Amino acid sequence: MMDSIQATTIDLPRFGTLTYADDDVIEFPWGLPGFSEHRRWLLLTLETQPAYVWLQSLDDVKVAIPTAEPSMVFEDYEPKLPAYCFVALDIKNAEDFALLGVVVVTENAEEMTMNLMAPIVVNMRARKARQVMLENSGYSVREPIPRKAATEPEEATAS
Repeated sequence: MMDSIQATTIDLPRFGTLTYADDDVIEFPWGLPGFSEHRRWLLLTLETQPAYVWLQSLDDVKVAIPTAEPSMVFEDYEPKLPAYCFVALDIKNAEDFALLGVVVVTENAEEMTMNLMAPIVVNMRARKARQVMLENSGYSVREPIPRKAATEPEEATAS
């Protein structure tokens, strides 16, 4: 007998109607700081914002957190993840996991920062994740995200 994939359709305040399969869900067994009761999340990428991955809570659809892969923004980002992270998330190979940094955007997008001190580690194989504090790293919880050169007046007017 074949297993059928269970599909669920939900209305999300920020993203509209979405259908997802049970195996799309990422479990945060320990919750997230500030969202300890939120254990089930989806990773969403929008066509209009391809550099960002939204963490969408399934426990409260009003909660969606913007994140991005830190190394895509900060090329020299090389965190030393604590050993307990690999054990807790059952990570066996480097291909098993991805890192996400929580992005904070101020009103009118005047400032954008990323939390490099506490990346979210996602075991893509086991569909489990945890935010992990890096020890003695020197990384910031509010590292300014550099703006693209095209938005700077000098670059825009240069010929």
